[in-house]
Amino acid sequence: MRIGILGLGRIGAFHAETLSALDAVESLVVTDPFAQAAKAAAERFGAEVADSPEALLAAGVDGIVVAAATDAHPELIRAGVAAGVPVFCEKPVARTMAAGVEVLAAVRGRGVPIQIGFNRRFDAGFAAARAAVRAGELGKLHTVRSTTLDPAPPPAAYVAASGGIFRDCSVHDFDIIRWVTGREVTEVYAVGGNRGADYIAAAGDADTTGAVLTLDDGTIAVVSNSRHNGRGHDVRMELHGFADSIAVGLDDRLPLRSVEPGVTFPSGTPHDFFMDRFADAYRAELTAFTEVVAGTRPSPCTVEDALEAGWIAEACTRSLHEHRPVTLAEARGESRGE
Repeated sequence: MRIGILGLGRIGAFHAETLSALDAVESLVVTDPFAQAAKAAAERFGAEVADSPEALLAAGVDGIVVAAATDAHPELIRAGVAAGVPVFCEKPVARTMAAGVEVLAAVRGRGVPIQIGFNRRFDAGFAAARAAVRAGELGKLHTVRSTTLDPAPPPAAYVAASGGIFRDCSVHDFDIIRWVTGREVTEVYAVGGNRGADYIAAAGDADTTGAVLTLDDGTIAVVSNSRHNGRGHDVRMELHGFADSIAVGLDDRLPLRSVEPGVTFPSGTPHDFFMDRFADAYRAELTAFTEVVAGTRPSPCTVEDALEAGWIAEACTRSLHEHRPVTLAEARGESRGE
């Protein structure tokens, strides 16, 4: 099949490399507002260059991968759907939830599959955790802990346009909690602080946060995030039930050092970047998209899924700034059962 890639920045170039190695992908067509980025990708992966998104969609592609800047996501999703071409789009659907809701209204019922990029759904450990929960191996859940700690903060310009740590980083934890447990979040309480880069506080954001989520069956989920983790990129999940407890991310490259006498685990080189930690997951995610394009599977992460995680991020952002619990109904602007 022939896949178009819109946006050749860090993640777009990474996706181009991954797609070029998949047996199902015969050729790539690429475009980027910076012509040199598109040219470099074309030379590296043998891709065809289109001088605009419109030209790319007219080049006979079977599916498109949207890796452009967030502000371009709504327009490019709509353009792909209007052309009848299956769309893979990196999260978020749009910069604001209002814009995301508009995208959903525009594409719903059009019959064109859209897959949103939440790569943890394709990680072997998270998939095994989901299977264990669904099989009842843990019994009734009572506690979930989800962690994302980045080794260093992104640049100031990125932070200023990110929408905040809950919308940019924690949203991955929110999505994977929903996916693994099969439950919905009803209420959140979030806190945060700044102990590092001044430009994060200047942007009105926090560099370290904690959030307590109440799920619709009473399970408590605790989410911990930070832009500063000197030992590496730490992504983990614990699930505790009445019958058993399991963990994701406790491999030999876990960026955590034990000070217990005689304990040598973990002894490997710590994960230091998300592309390192999730290389296999990204490959599986894009392989899944080729199956969506081929019509052999439905979208494994829909626009609706992405918006649900976004509403949790929205509620946590409000909770952080207003120092109080926030229900998901309130975040959506719904009445509180009145």
